[in-house]
Amino acid sequence: MSRFRSLDDLHTACTTLPEPDLDAISQIGEREAVLTKPAGSLGRLEELVEWFGSWRPLHIHQADICIFAGNHGVLAQNVSCWPASVTAAMVQNFTQDGAAINQLARSVDARLSVFPMEDLTPSADFTQQAALSRDAFLRAVSVGYDAVPDSCDLLALGEMGVGNTTPAAALSAALFGQDGTYWAGMGAGLDEAGVTRKARAIDKALALHGRNHSPLDLARLYGGHELAALLGAALAARHRRIPVLLDGFVVTAAVAPLAALAPTGLAHTRLAHRSQEQGHSHLCRFLGLNPLLDLQLRLGEGSGAAMAIPLVRAALACHNGMASFSDVAINDKNDRIIRR
Repeated sequence: MSRFRSLDDLHTACTTLPEPDLDAISQIGEREAVLTKPAGSLGRLEELVEWFGSWRPLHIHQADICIFAGNHGVLAQNVSCWPASVTAAMVQNFTQDGAAINQLARSVDARLSVFPMEDLTPSADFTQQAALSRDAFLRAVSVGYDAVPDSCDLLALGEMGVGNTTPAAALSAALFGQDGTYWAGMGAGLDEAGVTRKARAIDKALALHGRNHSPLDLARLYGGHELAALLGAALAARHRRIPVLLDGFVVTAAVAPLAALAPTGLAHTRLAHRSQEQGHSHLCRFLGLNPLLDLQLRLGEGSGAAMAIPLVRAALACHNGMASFSDVAINDKNDRIIRR
């Protein structure tokens, strides 16, 4: 049974959100001001502390990586150079500890969970009809919502699904405008002709469904099972005050409806990295997201989000462990002892 009985119930959940703890932010700022470093010298690490601490105490006992996998009916439009069977093969690879994300999760001391959505039954071809029925959409969102572990202090989101940059691009176009050519990229290795087919499929879907719908309906019309689950996981994390690291284009597009529904809908998230997919740079600009990393990744699997976990750990370690000026006698350039 779905946690959300209707789109109205889900809409309420997406617009009734806890906000950052302003008192915690103030306390963090007071401590940062007396640590043994020039003000602002740790750059974005300082901002990460403030962000994390506005949602949760400044310790990561458990980091989690959740990957949602799904297949897509739009593959019928020849928008990928890989068959849908690769999704199942990669899910098996995850379970056998053979994928890049398995190695990354181990290296950053994070627990990895993988969720094959609807036993990898494809969504509908959104150039012909809605990608998901209302019931299927609510069910997928609910799976994602319930997948977030209660013990999680920091959540990294990832995905796997052959062809899923096409629904990500279509959903982005529906939410923020522009056409298929603007949003379509090479995905997992398309040539120029393949990218053209992808753009045409997006334009065909836009002509069929239009943009005059709520953000949640747009996610249902253009998305897919794993995109809906990612939306649900991000929503659950917000309700539980868990900071979230977003992976690449597909993950960012999947959670974008939260930003469209509420001005601070993604305040509990940080963009881990900017992927090589063309549409991701566009989407970052529309959402005002500044990536923590730019490693030219285009793998998916939550790989970029995993790589950002150590950055958050390092930021918290500095804030929690550094001495203050009152603990250490440090002279300024005029050989006077600094007192703050």
